[in-house]
Amino acid sequence: MPQPFDRYDAQLTSPGLVILEMDAEDRQDATRQLAERLAAEGRIADLEAFLADVDAREHQMATGLPGGIGLPHARSEQVTQPSIAVGVAKYGRAVDFGALDGPAYVVLLIATPASSFSEHLEVLATMARSLSKAGFRESLRRANDADIIAELVNSALVFGD
Repeated sequence: MPQPFDRYDAQLTSPGLVILEMDAEDRQDATRQLAERLAAEGRIADLEAFLADVDAREHQMATGLPGGIGLPHARSEQVTQPSIAVGVAKYGRAVDFGALDGPAYVVLLIATPASSFSEHLEVLATMARSLSKAGFRESLRRANDADIIAELVNSALVFGD
């Protein structure tokens, strides 16, 4: 049986979608920086419209996860290809995404097409499962190389762990 994300020709993330040493003022700034990477790679059609969709989702419920993770996400008509942009906060520049245990050191912006409800849930569930493991979170946080971070995220999605 094929793994859930084998059907995508392109990877959900790439080194070009990773920001090392991200210096964001707040969650909106972090989300904008990551969304700009998605736009630059042609993965979203309209940056401002996509940001409005993410903001609307963020107002429903905080997207901070335990262990220093921000997981903003949206299904949007603006998304041309399911994608994840990753930001690793610069030392001392963690971003508040509303988690009870404190700010996020790693932010993963998940963007999926509006029509792909099941794929959106698959990506969210798979990433949340991987991010619940301290070793995976630490690997993302400590990796100082965009290629390694992209590989960690893509591997988590392909292998479901």
